This record gives sequence, structure tokens and C-alpha cells, in this order.
Amino acid sequence: MNRELIINVTPTEISIALAEDKVLVELNKEQCQTGFSVGDIYLGKVRKIMPGLNAAFVNIGHEKDAFIHYLDLGSQFSSLKKLVAAQQPGKRGVRLEGIKLEPALEKSGKIGAHLEVGQTVMVQVAKEAISTKGPRLTADISLAGRNVVLVPFSSKVFISQKIRSADEKKRLKRIAQGVLPKNFGVIIRTAAMNASDADVEHDIRSLVDKWHTALQNVKKSTAPALLLSEQNRANTIIRDSLDSSFSQITVDDETMFNEIRNYIRVIAPEKEKIVKLYRGKVPIFDNFDISKQIKSLFAKYVSLKRGAYLIIEHTEAMNVIDVNSGNRTKAEDDQEQTALDVNLAAAREIARQLRLRDLGGIVIIDFIDLHKAVNRQTLYDEMTKLMATDKAKHTVLPLTKFGLMQITRQRVRPETHIDVRETCPACHGTGLVAPAVLIDDQSISAAEFFAAALQEYDRATLVGTHTTGKGRAQRTYQLRDGSAVNLSVEEYFTPKGKSLADVGIAPDIEVKLTDEQTQNFFFLTSETDPQLQKAMETVG
Repeated sequence: MNRELIINVTPTEISIALAEDKVLVELNKEQCQTGFSVGDIYLGKVRKIMPGLNAAFVNIGHEKDAFIHYLDLGSQFSSLKKLVAAQQPGKRGVRLEGIKLEPALEKSGKIGAHLEVGQTVMVQVAKEAISTKGPRLTADISLAGRNVVLVPFSSKVFISQKIRSADEKKRLKRIAQGVLPKNFGVIIRTAAMNASDADVEHDIRSLVDKWHTALQNVKKSTAPALLLSEQNRANTIIRDSLDSSFSQITVDDETMFNEIRNYIRVIAPEKEKIVKLYRGKVPIFDNFDISKQIKSLFAKYVSLKRGAYLIIEHTEAMNVIDVNSGNRTKAEDDQEQTALDVNLAAAREIARQLRLRDLGGIVIIDFIDLHKAVNRQTLYDEMTKLMATDKAKHTVLPLTKFGLMQITRQRVRPETHIDVRETCPACHGTGLVAPAVLIDDQSISAAEFFAAALQEYDRATLVGTHTTGKGRAQRTYQLRDGSAVNLSVEEYFTPKGKSLADVGIAPDIEVKLTDEQTQNFFFLTSETDPQLQKAMETVG
């Protein structure tokens, strides 16, 4: 599998597309200079204590106060509070290595015993602000690197369960214990497997330095203040996902290009050459066929093969996905097998859509009914397998007797929503089109009355000059001597009863042609015809 990262940078937004074998599987959007990203560490001030919720609201500078629950304080909050207090003005300041850790907090404790209004507290963003809610905070601070996650106020070394080799576990534990300062623990990530001793050591030391930087910033900051910022989203994705399957990282901004290249040079020097600067004239997402995929994948209706499709609806309470076979069942004899085939195809696309849109909370999927227990189990097993690659925490439940599958999926960032609708250039989204009609002294008979009807009912704007006013019909009578008489036998009226005979209609916007333009009428173009230009201007 070839994985590519395509990054589009604008003055207000960074869009990051992850493609696997040219197929878009993740899309992240990061607003420039908005802050409050997951992992950021802040010096906040307690605004309100909520005993009923056993929680507090903290001001970290966001428009909405951030939320922290008692259980999010972490077991070593007392030690963190003591350490932060030692950094306040007038205090000498101490390092984490030089303090004695306080007893761990009880899980059944009350937040009012540890926080008070106006108190300064060091916190980390656990979830970004979503909808009407402010950011979710934690005081159980950790710093993520490529190979390890540093855990202050701990002395334990945890190793990823995906690292199964006993020898590798011993090696990594030995490295960590040899370099970790006092009162620091670490979680060794899967990426550290087979990494060199030097790389793991460097990762730990750099994270310890970042912690010291954050603590130093406490001394010179007044709450609310940012103490330490998480890397931008592009580098975060690279840090967590970069492996041998990455074939290319392409970015259309030189500053971002240099930043990413320098970062990869540190974490994976052998991968530096895969970072490319895009200089094409065509927008980068168009060049890599990302824009087209976005339009088709973020719509309410998502097409599957052979006529089947999904309907994805979002509500405040949950996300609902309906699976439809379309016209496929009409051509199939075995409905049970057809339903299974459609459901399996839908499962693959749904797993992709959950990642792509970053759908979180409760997801209800209405699959096509399966009557055989073995088929229902097959569908459940396939969905579980497909979701295994999703890094967000999730739970997949078996099908109910109504054919519904429930999935819960963690969401730490706002759901990705892209409006794929396009505004109609004629009606500008109103659904009403008011055309412009060209008229002049050559507009006679039916042309006149059609234009007059549109004008009377305010359905069009008439542009040009006054019409002739031919509102009567003639009949020719042959005489015996070979001559003929032409008599007016009928008179026509507009829908509202107005006669145009010898009167004509006046334009709403008068635009006259010059004598030269009149003589060369049949040679006028859209650029040289003033009447046509005015009509086009009128309809926008």
C-alpha cells in the first residue's frame, strides 16, 4: 500500500489529505492561528466550580470556558499543583526532579477539595471545542513523541502491547530506564520497535526538554496563557503515521515544506527525500484528484458499486447511516446473498467514511436485512476487522434483530464537514430565475406578446428599444380580377387585456444601438453588442 500526504496551505486554513493507493481516506482541516489544539498545554484560571457535576470550568483564553472533571485531574494533581505554585512570582522555582511526589488522589474525591475559583492551574487540551462546548481539559499531562509518550509525575515504563518480542521489550525498557530523570515515566509506542537506541534516547530527552520549557513559561506567564503548543496537524499526522508505506508528502507552501522536511530530518532522516514542494499552476488538490473525491465523498448520498448507495444523516444526538441496494436487487435472484454483498461493500465504505468525516459519538447503521445468523455474523466480523485500522477509540456492537448496528467512536476534534453544494449562477441559490429578454423594433407579433406577458407578471427584465406594436392579424382575400385585399380581422391582447396595436412595449432598460452597430447588426458579438452585454449584466 502506497500512502501519500497532500497538504494545501491557504492564509486561513491548512488542509491535509491522506490517500492510500490514490484513494482519499482522511481529511484534516486546521484553522491558522486559532490555537486550542489537542495536546496544547495552558496556564488556566478556574472560573467556576460545579459540585453537582464534580467538575470545574477553566478560562484558558477560548471564547467558551473549558471543562475539566475531577477524574481528569489525574492521580498526581496534588504534586502538579505544588510544582506550579513553586513557579509563581516571588518563588525560587523547582524542577520536577527535585520534589517529593504527593499521595495520589482518591477516585471518589470531590473537585472542590482541590480547586477553587481564581486558582491558577496547569492543564492540557484533551478535546477541542465542539459545537456549543468549550475545550475538554486534563491535568494528567503527557507529551507525545514519535517513539515514546513522556508521562511526568510517574516512574513507570509501559510498553505497547503490539510489541510482542520479549527481547525487544527488555531492550526498550533498559533504554528508557537509563535516560529517564526522576519522577518521569514513559509509554513506549509501537513505532519504537526496532528503532535505534540513540533515536529512542533522543526522543525521551527532547520531550523532557519540552516539559522544562513549559514549566519555565509558567514563571513569566499570567493566566490564561499558552505554555507549550502541540505541533501543527501535519507534523502530528507524520509523527503518528510515518512508516515504510509512505511514498510521498507533497505540500504547496514553501514555509510548511521546510518545516515538515526539517521535522522528518530529525525523526526519520532516511525519509527526507519523500517531501516534495508542489509548484504546479493547477491547485494541488485538483492535481492529485482530491477535490473530485471530496465532492463525491462528503455528500449526503454516497454511491457504491452496481447501483447501491449510502445516506448519511447527522443529528445532535447521533449519526445515522442508511444502506440501500438501489436497483441491484432487481437483477439478482438470491436476495439473501445480494443483501450480504451490498452490506459488505457498504461496511468497507462506512469504515472509510467514519475516518474521513471523523464522525464521533453514536453511529447507527441500518443495514439491509439479513435472515441467516451466519451472514449477520459475517457482516459483524467484517465491520470489526475494517474498524481495527481506525486509530480512534471505538466499539462495534453486533446487529440487532432489526438489522441495526451500533458503533461508538471517540471524537477529540470537531467533525469534518464540507458543503459540496454549488450556488446556481442564475438564481444565486434562491431557486428563482429572472431572465433578461432582448427587444427592439423588429420584435413583432408573438415575440412582442410573449415579452409583454413576462413584463406584466414581473418574470423578466426587458432590455433594448421600443417594439413596433403589431397587435393585429390580417387575412388576404383574392378577388376575381386577380387582385387581393388584405384586411385586419383580429386583434390580440396581453394576458391583462392590454392592446399593443400601434403602441408596442417599452423596455425596462433602454439600450440603443449606434447607426454603425445597426448596419453591422449580424456581425455583433457578445463583446461588441451593448444590448446583449446589458442583458448579461442584469442576470448576473
